[in-house]
Amino acid sequence: MRTPANLSQAPRKELEAFARAAVLRIEEAERCAAEAERRAIDAERRVAELVRRVAELEARLKEPPKTSGNSSLPPSKDFKADAKPSGRTGPRKGSLGRKGCHRGLSENPDEIVRMMARRCGRCQAELGEADQTFACAWDKVDIPPVKPVVTRVEIYEGRCPCCGEATRPTCVPEGLEPGSPFSRNIMALALYLRVIQAISYQRLARLFRDLFGLVISEGALDALFKRAKPSFDAEVAAILSRLRRSRVVYSDETSVRVGGKNWWNWVFGNDEVVLHVIRPSRGREVVDQILDGHRPAIWVSDLLGSQQGHAEEWQICLAHQLRDCQYAADAGDTVFAPRMKRLLLRAYAIARRRESLADSTLRAYKGRIERDLTAIMALPVEQKDGRRLRKRYAKHRGSLFTFLVHRDIDPDNNVSERTLRPMATYRKVTGGFRSRWAPHLYAGVRSAVATAAKKGVDAFSAIKNVLAQASCPIGG
Repeated sequence: MRTPANLSQAPRKELEAFARAAVLRIEEAERCAAEAERRAIDAERRVAELVRRVAELEARLKEPPKTSGNSSLPPSKDFKADAKPSGRTGPRKGSLGRKGCHRGLSENPDEIVRMMARRCGRCQAELGEADQTFACAWDKVDIPPVKPVVTRVEIYEGRCPCCGEATRPTCVPEGLEPGSPFSRNIMALALYLRVIQAISYQRLARLFRDLFGLVISEGALDALFKRAKPSFDAEVAAILSRLRRSRVVYSDETSVRVGGKNWWNWVFGNDEVVLHVIRPSRGREVVDQILDGHRPAIWVSDLLGSQQGHAEEWQICLAHQLRDCQYAADAGDTVFAPRMKRLLLRAYAIARRRESLADSTLRAYKGRIERDLTAIMALPVEQKDGRRLRKRYAKHRGSLFTFLVHRDIDPDNNVSERTLRPMATYRKVTGGFRSRWAPHLYAGVRSAVATAAKKGVDAFSAIKNVLAQASCPIGG
C-alpha cells in the first residue's frame, strides 16, 4: 500500500489501513531477520562440526597404521612390499661347513631289493655273496592305486519244509547293515577332508572320483555328514562334562558366517580338553551356558567384557597388551607405553624360566615386577593412547601377572588363538555354513580332534575313533 501524500489531511480509514499495512511489513521484516539469524546460527554450528571432523581426520592421518605387530590384525592384512633380491651367488653363510641333511630311511620297509655285483668292474672276475659287504641304501616311496572295495551282501530266504514258514537272517556282520552303501572309513575320510582340510562339497565329490574311482554325489556327502553328527554330539557331551570340572580354562572367540549372518565360534580349553561351540551371540550368556554354574580357579582370555568374571582369578592375555603398547608407542607415547612393554617382556622372560626357579625366587621376581609397575603407573602421561593404557592397567592390575603365582598357566592366550586359526581358514575357503546343523558338526569334529591331539592322536585317527566308539549308524 502506498503512503498517503499528506498524513495530516488523510481520512481516518486510510490512515488505519496504512498503519495495519506498516505493522504487517514490520512483522514480516522481523520474521525474515529471525530466519536469517537462525540460518546463521545453523551455519556456524555446521562449520564448527565440519572443523571438528576435519581435525579428527587430520589426527587420524597422523596415527600410525594398524598392523599385526601393533594390533589384532592378522599378518595376512599387512602390506607386503616387494622382496629385494638377495644378491647371493653361492651358498648362504649358514650352510658353509655344515653337513647336509636328507630324509631318513624307513624303519619298516615293505620290501627290500638287494643288489649285488656279479663281476669285478676291473678284471671281470666273478663275485659271490661272501665277497660283498653292505655299501649304501636308499628308499623309494610309492602309493599304490587306491580303489574302493565293494562287498555285496546277498540275503537268502529259507522256507521250512515242515510248516512252510519263510525265514530270513536276522543279523548281518557289523558294517554291512542295509542303508547307505558307504562305510565308516569313507565317512571318516569325507569328514577329515571337509572339516580339517576345508574342501567344498563339489571339490570333495570330484576328489573321491578322481583319486579313488568312487562316484559319490554332493547330496550323498551331505547325508553322510548328517549321520555322523550324533557320534560327535556324544563326544562333545563327554568333553563338556570334563570341562565343567576343570581348574583352568582358556577362552577366545572368532566370527563365522551361518546362513548369511554373523555367528561366533567360541573355544574353551586347557591342557586336557578343547571344546568348540558355534553360537549366534558373543555375549556372556554363552559362557554361562557352557559352564552351567561351574567356576574355574583361573580364566585366561582377552579383555572382552563377556570373557570377564567367570573364575576366581583371571590372567589377561599379555600378547594383546604387547601389541597395544606397541601401537601407543607408534602413535607418539614416549613415556608410558615403551616402559610398560619392556616390563611385560621381562615378565615373559621370567615365565620361560619358571620351571627352573624356586618358589622364593619367583616371589622375589614378582615383587620386583610389581614395584616397577607402580613406578611406571606414577609417570605423568600426556599422549591419549598412553593415558588409555594406564587407565586400563589401573583397573586390571591384579590380573596382569597371575602366571607368576600359578606356574601351570601361560602369560597369554595364544593356545586359544592357535585353536581358532583353522576356523579363519575354513571361513575364507568355504564362506561359512548355509544350514543350521553344519556348524555344530564342525564344532564337534574340531573339539574331538583338538582334544585327541592333546594325547598325540592325529586328526584322521581321532575322527575314526569317535565314529567307532559311538557306534555311528551307517544305515539310513
